[in-house]
Amino acid sequence: MKLSLSIATAVGLALTILGNVTTSANAEEMDSWKPKWTQDDQLVLPEGYREWIFLGSPITPNGLNDGAAGFPEYHNVYVHPQALAFYKETGAFAEGTILLKELQLSQEAQEDDGSRHEVSGRGYFPGAYNGIDIAVKDSTRFSDSQNWGYFNFGHHAPPYAQTAAAAPTNACAQCHIDNADKDMVFTRFYRLLD
Repeated sequence: MKLSLSIATAVGLALTILGNVTTSANAEEMDSWKPKWTQDDQLVLPEGYREWIFLGSPITPNGLNDGAAGFPEYHNVYVHPQALAFYKETGAFAEGTILLKELQLSQEAQEDDGSRHEVSGRGYFPGAYNGIDIAVKDSTRFSDSQNWGYFNFGHHAPPYAQTAAAAPTNACAQCHIDNADKDMVFTRFYRLLD
């Protein structure tokens, strides 16, 4: 009887320890996708974002906009898997959601409209990386811009800045306020958000 009680106690203790470790690891993992901030409220550029869920890559090339597109690069947009899972489950963007947009130039044009010929046909093809913009949902920090802050880590080839301050509302947020589909996000461009 003493032996079985000792084994039961040991098993219970081991399960408790394992449960605490697992709970701690899960809590850390759950928070790992949330934004990191410096002491002066700058956003830290997330690591590993190209391993997040790829939402899509809209492009409005100069060749289709009389040579004057506002955003002529590809916009490769990523979201952390846990943030997307929350959105899919609830239909809302969680506090701490990061939508990361890495800009990518088109390859050098061969035609007047900015297109080129490749084995697949005539079209627009991605070239060099050219900048990062980030949107972060944080109702405490950005209540004056409908709960989203916007950040620019450089519009140039990597390496990008490691931190960035929030842009003024009229620089990015106002366009989203005036034109976005749902909660400041252009969901119509990303089928995974349907």
